[in-house]
Amino acid sequence: MMAASLHVYPGQDRPAGLLAVKLGLETHNINIHTFPDGESLLRVTPVRGTAIIYASLDHPNDKLIHILQAAQALREGGAARVVLVCPYLCYMRQDKAFHEGEAVTQKLLGPLLGPSFDRIITVDPHLHRVSTLAEVFPGREADALSAAALIGEAVTADDTLKDAVLVGPDGESRQWVAAAAQASGLEFIVATKERFGDRDVQVCLPDADQAKGRPAVIIDDLISSGATMQACARLLVDAGASRVEAMAVHAVCGEKDLGHLKEAGIARVRSCDGILHTTNAISLAPLLAKALTREVSA
Repeated sequence: MMAASLHVYPGQDRPAGLLAVKLGLETHNINIHTFPDGESLLRVTPVRGTAIIYASLDHPNDKLIHILQAAQALREGGAARVVLVCPYLCYMRQDKAFHEGEAVTQKLLGPLLGPSFDRIITVDPHLHRVSTLAEVFPGREADALSAAALIGEAVTADDTLKDAVLVGPDGESRQWVAAAAQASGLEFIVATKERFGDRDVQVCLPDADQAKGRPAVIIDDLISSGATMQACARLLVDAGASRVEAMAVHAVCGEKDLGHLKEAGIARVRSCDGILHTTNAISLAPLLAKALTREVSA
């Protein structure tokens, strides 16, 4: 049996290290040298068996070239199978041309990444206009995992959130808040939203009174500007929630956005560690390790 190994993109040692411990894998750093003209020279440790590349694809433009280089080098170095673990999958939100002349970047991912990898694993990608990740990567094994249950378990483990009501800030968040509620055994409510711009939204929460005198946790897949969560938080505060928190799978918001969330009444923001962020509090390692078990035992 040829062993599996984990190859780690620069700067992602901590979450990759937690995954390696879960799986009992040897880790290797992906080494990148950048020339004055911006081109990259990349080196990997040649291995046999299955090579697993860990590279979350936020701030993706350079990373995309780098992981293609890494996959090629590993394949030519003797790897029989190359698997990409990207907890955050880039360019999935642009899944249609919203304005004339726009590129639909989601359609580029399949032909760009698919030929280089035998399997692609990600967490809660934007799949609003396709039903499965396999539609993005036809002909390849493609796993779209969900961290919603991990978030629900994190709520349950927090004594300050006993009897909390879970809140979806808009209709698209229903799947995450419902799954978190199932994992935690807590009630949930869902708001509706009308968007007028990136930071201009109107939120309606008819069942906000269920939060009166109770903690409320707003749950979503992504915090970008945080405008939707801010609007939802204000409604919960007005309804008499004893405390309002926010939890998300991926956080891409900046420090200024976090300040606005606090001003809106959100006492604490927590995210999973698929994207490195100051709010990271929930490890995705257990979820990813379960999906990778057969790669390690094959």
